[in-house]
Amino acid sequence: MLRINEHFQKLPGSYLFAETARRTKVYQQEHPEQEVIRLGIGDVTQPLVPAVIRAMHAAVDEMGQRETFRGYGPDFGYDFLVNAIRQGDYAARGIDLAFDEVFISDGAKSDVGNIQELFAPDAVIAVTDPVYPVYVDSNAMAGRAGDWTGERWDCLVYLPCNEENSFVPPVPDRPVDVIYLCYPNNPTGTVLTKDQLKVFVDWARENKALIVYDAAYKAYISTPGIPLSIYEVEGAREVAIECCSFSKTAGFTGTRCAYTVIPHEVKALTSKGETVELNAMWKRRMATKFNGVGYPVQRAAEAVYSAEGQAQIKAVIAGYMENARIIREGLTARGFRVFGGMDAPYIWLKTPVGIDSWTFFDKLLNECQVVGTPGAGFGPSGEGYFRLTAFNSKAKTEEAIQRLDWMKM
Repeated sequence: MLRINEHFQKLPGSYLFAETARRTKVYQQEHPEQEVIRLGIGDVTQPLVPAVIRAMHAAVDEMGQRETFRGYGPDFGYDFLVNAIRQGDYAARGIDLAFDEVFISDGAKSDVGNIQELFAPDAVIAVTDPVYPVYVDSNAMAGRAGDWTGERWDCLVYLPCNEENSFVPPVPDRPVDVIYLCYPNNPTGTVLTKDQLKVFVDWARENKALIVYDAAYKAYISTPGIPLSIYEVEGAREVAIECCSFSKTAGFTGTRCAYTVIPHEVKALTSKGETVELNAMWKRRMATKFNGVGYPVQRAAEAVYSAEGQAQIKAVIAGYMENARIIREGLTARGFRVFGGMDAPYIWLKTPVGIDSWTFFDKLLNECQVVGTPGAGFGPSGEGYFRLTAFNSKAKTEEAIQRLDWMKM
């Protein structure tokens, strides 16, 4: 009989957001008269902008004509989208990418979860703590995380981020092979300056480590001088893979389109000491396991880079960041310690003294009918913190903050 991959059996409970959804569903079943406001999962609520919709409609019409119908697309993305990304996201910022260094996919979550397939089974992994759970869980499924102790994985290297170090993670204090970084950060909503990011790039170069850089929220950065890409840092092309997404930039959470950049300079060793480009390995992996993103979706993503598309999505992002301001200022006025929410759609708050993050989740749901995400679900350093998102409507966001006055402290 088939034997399973027993590393799956080590995973604690359910996926974080599945558990918050389960608790919310139970509450709604027991209290059908109550309206719950969701500020938990990072899913957008505003519709796709008109420029994107028009491009998608036009592409769908093409698919209905024999002369313009398309079947399987290029494994790594259509030329028009790859070139739009190279120009709009990189060349415009002084970063030169080769055409075959950009890979179109169905989501940054997929890419940051799948990239670990390129790593040796015994690769040592470092993650910021708190951290987006996919980085941890995908490596745990592959056996690199070790055993779950009830609080942490015993083979992961944790880089704590908390109020004491201003949420700036330290570089690893021991040799590691891979470092996962996400900036603007999910869940803390904080960012790193170019100098702070350079510390990691320099460390990775000196220690021959790889950085997996998740830049899914870069479109929310407004503070001058904060890098939108790790490739703005000198030397990053040698050590960094960058994953980006249209989900939060342009509302593609239900449409699914993203991309990953792997420069040719990023290399690793075989067991025999031979040097291999990760770019070539990813091409092989994509060609084997992925058939590409649909043509209408890629045309829709291309429209994001048009002048009209840029203006429209910036307006949507401005609306979400106004929600972030409402949450940040509303929490501060009510005595909470608040972080993030300036260059990211996430607000990270300290739970009241004596209340752990899951207790605070239940308290907020039961007393205020507002859903957030417990910090403990993002790692051991997340305990005592709580995440709210800015992705609801302005009216619901304002109402959610007003409901905090109902909470019995």
